[in-house]
Amino acid sequence: MLQPIAVGHKSLADYTHVAGKPLVEEIRQLAAELEGLKVLHLSATAFGGGVSEILYTLVPLMRDVGIEAEWQVMLGREEFYNVTKLMHNALQGNPQGLTPEQWQVFAKYNELNALELSEGWDVIIIHDPQPAAILQHVPEKGKRWIWRCHIDLSTPNPTVIDRMVPLIRSYDGAVFHLPDYVPDGLDGTPIHICPPAIDPLSPKNMAFSPEDAAYVCDQFGLDVDRPLMCQVSRFDPWKDPMGVIDAYRAVKEKIPNVQLALIGSMATDDPEGWEFFNQTVAHADGDPDVHILNNLNSVGAIEVNAFQSQADVVIQKSTREGFGLTVSEALWKARPFIGGNVGGIPLQVEDGESGYLVGSAQECADRSIAILEDPDLGKRLGRAGKEHVRRHFLTPRLLRDWLRIFATGR
Repeated sequence: MLQPIAVGHKSLADYTHVAGKPLVEEIRQLAAELEGLKVLHLSATAFGGGVSEILYTLVPLMRDVGIEAEWQVMLGREEFYNVTKLMHNALQGNPQGLTPEQWQVFAKYNELNALELSEGWDVIIIHDPQPAAILQHVPEKGKRWIWRCHIDLSTPNPTVIDRMVPLIRSYDGAVFHLPDYVPDGLDGTPIHICPPAIDPLSPKNMAFSPEDAAYVCDQFGLDVDRPLMCQVSRFDPWKDPMGVIDAYRAVKEKIPNVQLALIGSMATDDPEGWEFFNQTVAHADGDPDVHILNNLNSVGAIEVNAFQSQADVVIQKSTREGFGLTVSEALWKARPFIGGNVGGIPLQVEDGESGYLVGSAQECADRSIAILEDPDLGKRLGRAGKEHVRRHFLTPRLLRDWLRIFATGR
């Protein structure tokens, strides 16, 4: 049997004050028609990255409204995750494809996991490319199969997407963050557009007093009386932490006392993470005002909350981005935000209204300087961003969207 993930309990009623009573009532009505539906979420990892963060909230909320939801993680070894990381990068535009031997590794682990998959599901939701080939081996184990894509497929490597499209086409439906991510060749496959969302009541996003945030940041060596730039993301080339360091250096020429915090988690399905973490540390070149931290430095959800809440500017300078939950996390804390003008970031940020969208390190630096020199501008951007997230990117909305998808297939 595949590894089941324990998710604890959550109550939809607790979200009424942030999501609004009309949305909660709509969810209850949808769920009443779906009570007892057996739903399996299957992903590559339960640790690190946005998929696991979403499922730790979404699965217990599905259970709370009467869906018999489970979450399991596929079994894999380093050779498999090395291949799927290459696949992930290729699907986001990297020119390096997979060798025939690497495709064989992908196929072998999908077949092995298919054999371990339990039976009797009404809906099986396969998250991302890693387990995408399981369906072809055991279609009888689920009445309905849905592929959920969490990455940016707007400019995929042609050889890799050509191998993936026939796999996706065999599903009963596919879910993407944006219409731009839907690849060619899926004619006849039901397509659903459904951006992800954040949990406003999780330790990472719950309200944090300025004093508590300052105390946590102080424990990690930051001077809470000096301006702080912060990016929270995986250590991954697509997140461009080196470009953030370059932007910080340009800001420091104008505002010498500025500090930078780069915070990331090392995901179990990302074998490149440590290599790129070390490259980022080398790029910082020993600057004592650049703080590069990860979950192995005791940086968890509470610490991330503190860094984001304390930051004067929160950045997500991605060059490719499926969605970027850290964007909505920062905006929910009413922080001024600057992000790359790519992928799902523009969906969350109205340029000049609730944050800024940039295309270069220098542009990022210029916007950072403008915010740091004008606190009222930062407050105005932060307030607008929080309201935008409240209306569009909180978990109850995501739950409603999934219930609608389930209902369309009955």
